[in-house]
Amino acid sequence: MKTAIFISGGGTNMAALLYASRLPNSAYEVVLVASNVPDASGLGLAAAEGVGTFARSHQGMSRPDHDAVMEQAARDAGAECIILAGYMRILTPEFTERWQGRMLNIHPSLLPKYRGLETHKRAIEAGDKVHGASVHLVSSELDAGEVLGQIEVRITQGDTPETLADRVKIAEHQLYPRVVNEYLGRANDPEHLLQKVRDLALALPGTHERESHGSPGWRVGTEKSGKYFAHFNDQHHGSEHIALLVKTDSMDELLGLVEAHPHAYFKPAYYGASGWIGVILNRSGVDWDHVADWLERSWRKVAPRQFTKLHDAADQF
Repeated sequence: MKTAIFISGGGTNMAALLYASRLPNSAYEVVLVASNVPDASGLGLAAAEGVGTFARSHQGMSRPDHDAVMEQAARDAGAECIILAGYMRILTPEFTERWQGRMLNIHPSLLPKYRGLETHKRAIEAGDKVHGASVHLVSSELDAGEVLGQIEVRITQGDTPETLADRVKIAEHQLYPRVVNEYLGRANDPEHLLQKVRDLALALPGTHERESHGSPGWRVGTEKSGKYFAHFNDQHHGSEHIALLVKTDSMDELLGLVEAHPHAYFKPAYYGASGWIGVILNRSGVDWDHVADWLERSWRKVAPRQFTKLHDAADQF
């Protein structure tokens, strides 16, 4: 996944992320390092490593306008994810909502403890025996997004905020690349993709899961007479794809979609002759709302009227 990293200073976490991205089997590529501080030393390191850079001071700009400039730089670089690494700006809710699930940050505390600033000082004054760092998704509330990973650092006798901060920074350099790689790598994890599809499918009324030809499938109706409306394909029948198989309206629609969007659709070897299309899941930029729409559309083709009426009634509330 192509990522942009936002910094405001020396960029030591950025450097850890950048070098980790060049290891074998990395799930991400750094395509931009951007800063609100034009002379941030981290920009020089990124440029020396051949990574594109961008800088625009926030001085004299409104918060939404500066966010828009930074966001556009990320989009222009082709970034699909933004990683904050010492970026000392509070982002607007609109910005964070547009990148929901695709913007990560690291915070120097064991969240939910000590959101905000002076975390090392607060941990020492509270008499804590351990401190640490947390990687989390960015939300509109400061330091309140889902925690993806944490690492503990012992507080020793005589620690000052400065000495503790030095050790926490070393720990951050170990934690951040690992968690970023694991999180972004889920786009190619069959178990993760299957669970997302399963949750969406089973949310439809009258649906149950049953294996079909060695793969998970979902039927609507009774256990005895239910009809399949979706299958999960994990590189089966010679396919390179992890995909959701769903019903189309016609072979013309199937072939038209595959021809127009070969990165998103394919004709399954086994099911394609019957008008089933493969929605490719192991790719970047999957729109899960679109996947949910495909599931509902396919479900409606075989669902008894009693279930579609129930679903339509629920949608009104």
